Parts: sequence; structure tokens; C-alpha cells
Amino acid sequence: MATAAYLSADATVSAHRASAVTTSNSTIYEQPTRALYIGAAGNLTVDMADGSSSILFVGVQGGTLLPIQVTRIYATGTTATSIVALY
Repeated sequence: MATAAYLSADATVSAHRASAVTTSNSTIYEQPTRALYIGAAGNLTVDMADGSSSILFVGVQGGTLLPIQVTRIYATGTTATSIVALY
């Protein structure tokens, strides 16, 4: 699969769409996220939009807005809940 293109809009422009996340080891997003909102604390395992291998964010606090572009949010290794993808 080809790596998704980065979003290059000005970082000060707000998101225009949001979607509740169901973590999955197999689902790959067609469009990278603009950011992730973490509703409840935990760990987060993702694939970054540049196609690099998966990365684990440890101890992400609830209420955190992570300005990261990801193409997958894994069920394995992710303990954070109430995650919302922003586009």
C-alpha cells in the first residue's frame, strides 16, 4: 500500500471533521488524521503518516489533544479510550 500524503494545511487552521475511533490492528485510514483527542488516559500505539513503523506513546493524559498525523491506531498496545480523530 502506498503511504498517504501528509496534510500540509496551516497548523493554525482548525479541524473540519471528527470521528470516534475504534482501535484496530488492520484498519488503515485513507486520509491521515490532523490530530487525535484522547478522552481517557492510557497508552497509544499508532502508525505515523510518513509510513514509519509503529510508535508507542506512553501515559497520554485524558483530555490531551495530540497534533499528530496517523494512518492507523492499533488495538494492541493502546489502552487510552474515548479517542476522537480530527481531520
